[in-house]
Amino acid sequence: MVLFATASPTKSVAIPSLLLLSAASGALLLFFLLPSLSPSSSSCSCSCPTTSTMTTVTTPATSSSLKSIPTLTTQDDVHWLKNLLVRNSLDVAPLSQAEWHTLRKGINPRTRAQQLKDLLNFHGIAHYKGLEGENHTALPCPGELLVEEHHSNYGEPWAGGRDIFEFLASATNLSPSDMVLEIGCGTLRVGLHFIQYLDPNHFHCLERDKLSLMAALRYELPSRGLLYKRPLIIKGEDMDFTKFGEGVLYDLIYASAVFLHIPDDLVWVGIERLAARLKPGKGRIFVTHNIKFCRRLGEEECTRRLKNFGLKYVGLQTHDSLLFNHYETWYEFRSSRV
Repeated sequence: MVLFATASPTKSVAIPSLLLLSAASGALLLFFLLPSLSPSSSSCSCSCPTTSTMTTVTTPATSSSLKSIPTLTTQDDVHWLKNLLVRNSLDVAPLSQAEWHTLRKGINPRTRAQQLKDLLNFHGIAHYKGLEGENHTALPCPGELLVEEHHSNYGEPWAGGRDIFEFLASATNLSPSDMVLEIGCGTLRVGLHFIQYLDPNHFHCLERDKLSLMAALRYELPSRGLLYKRPLIIKGEDMDFTKFGEGVLYDLIYASAVFLHIPDDLVWVGIERLAARLKPGKGRIFVTHNIKFCRRLGEEECTRRLKNFGLKYVGLQTHDSLLFNHYETWYEFRSSRV
């Protein structure tokens, strides 16, 4: 009993001390935890995606972001490419067809005709069979377009389209918000580059050839991921530009080797209508190869007609490619209206 009575005061002191120690430990722990649990702005900015990041990922580029895209291949670009070719031992290209063929070892070297035959007979490498043999594609692309035969329709390198874009875009100081009209865009050898650079709905084209239109709309635009740009490409051969809407004015109108194949009278009808759709002051018209429709009239009469239409002949320009063994001659006209 004495021991019990003696120990009791000791226990009564020890219990409050333990509680005090626990409370102090808990307070200290909360002191360190509270800052990390606090919804501060610095914490949120590190862990949450910002609005700009989400916009970049989920939406197409806007006009302001496209303005940073260069329109010209520079000497620095060529220097970088040459260095990369040397690094991969590709600086010297094969000189013969036999050498080119040896490079294709291990690859099925088929011509476009053979590729088309395989597509028609076997429906491609992977396809549904039996009861699943129906085509599940929303808009099937014809095999003739899939083998890209239309890339050989021009008698010039397909890559030359990039050269034409670079020249015209730089010559007019083009911006993504400008409006562009091409007369005879064909299979979009040039137009693809304009469509990619310009804001949506800012590229228009009048084309008369059915095969070219099929290739442009059913193969080139979808395969390049450019459907969202909504270019307005219309079939026509009558120089009727009302199909693009009333009041539309263009910063650039161009025709590559088109007026060569059109009677002079119709060319002049087109020139008059195009002049009315050119932005005053800034607007430019470029025509390639020659302007026989003008020269056949004589300088004095041609100048008079152009003046009546509100146009002035600027001069001849030649563009040399840095990469594709390609050059173009262009005749430039500008709007004389203020």
